[in-house]
Amino acid sequence: MGEPLAKKLYYSKEEYLEIEAAADYKSEYYQGELFAMSGGSPKHSIISFNLIREIGQGLRNKNCIGFESNMKLEIAEADAYVYPDLMVVCGDVKLAENTTDVITNPVLIIEVLSPGTEAFDRGKKFEYYRSVESLKEYVLVSQDKPRVEAYFRKDRNNWQYTVIEGIEKSIVFKSLDYEVKLEEIYYKTELI
Repeated sequence: MGEPLAKKLYYSKEEYLEIEAAADYKSEYYQGELFAMSGGSPKHSIISFNLIREIGQGLRNKNCIGFESNMKLEIAEADAYVYPDLMVVCGDVKLAENTTDVITNPVLIIEVLSPGTEAFDRGKKFEYYRSVESLKEYVLVSQDKPRVEAYFRKDRNNWQYTVIEGIEKSIVFKSLDYEVKLEEIYYKTELI
């Protein structure tokens, strides 16, 4: 999570959405506070691009659509707006009221881990994500080594945890019934 933008102690959701629409930078909203998002590393960008390519292929014949990190997610129960690295919605896309760029119903969220956000992505952010009723799967992708962690929702409060390690392995995105090789996710990351 980035640093708080301390111009004011509390922002309403409406103020946040207005500020965000006019801003030259991205910030996330948590219970009235705004947090600036830092830029990603080259490896983060390569991995995100590879994931978009691979997940996009898997969605070709499904009633699902993918979104990269320019779309926000509203987490109503947590009073938060965030920018996941990747989201997939199956069925109708539901937008937050009076918005054109705020999704409310992803089935899959993928985060590429960064040193500055890893603890938050694993902890509080996952706690927030679990309150999104439509969410079936949350996936964390390491930048440092071929390692992917997947949480798949079996029921409201029961998540199955799986770790996939090794460039020769594959991950099955259970929410999409689609398999991707880790060598495709980490393609060309050795060049950086």
